[in-house]
Amino acid sequence: MIDKQFLIDFEYGIKEIYEAGKIPAPIHLSGGNEEQLIEIFEDVNKDDWVFSSWRNHYHALLHEVPADKLRIMIIRGKSMSLYSEKPKFYSSSIVGGIIPIAVGTAKAQKLNGSKNKTWCFVGDMTFETGIFYEAHKYVRNHDLQFVVEDNGLSTNTPTNKTWGGSRDIPEDIIYYKYERGYPHHGTGNWILF
Repeated sequence: MIDKQFLIDFEYGIKEIYEAGKIPAPIHLSGGNEEQLIEIFEDVNKDDWVFSSWRNHYHALLHEVPADKLRIMIIRGKSMSLYSEKPKFYSSSIVGGIIPIAVGTAKAQKLNGSKNKTWCFVGDMTFETGIFYEAHKYVRNHDLQFVVEDNGLSTNTPTNKTWGGSRDIPEDIIYYKYERGYPHHGTGNWILF
């Protein structure tokens, strides 16, 4: 079982590797939402699909992507585009890019009679986009669970300022707020590669 300290230590280790100039690509570190994610992943089945955006390391670890395998992918520059078939995990750095893929996966699972669920983790910025709104309306009849992780920021600008306020949170969405533990990308230190 992965606990809060394991998650924190993993990201700190990635931070040190990045600051040593050994990761030749951007990274987006997780932090500040360990407890919420641990609780959510208690309901995620090992055979479920999990889709995540660019801040995805915690999601991958909690869905049982092995830490050593994840670390190697990150060092190879895949921090924002992680993929695994076992467990079923996919991430993308394109804002809203995972949503249509998650919708198709959920529908395919339902059409094939699968009992597995599809989970789609997005930030508060993506929640405000049209693609999220349309997909959410469409998938109400499929087994897709959206999780909105609200750190109050659309990259580095307050989400309320960016979007002129925010929409109401639908009841069928898992939603939580947290304070981001790392900057939008990198570690806050200038790195020379």
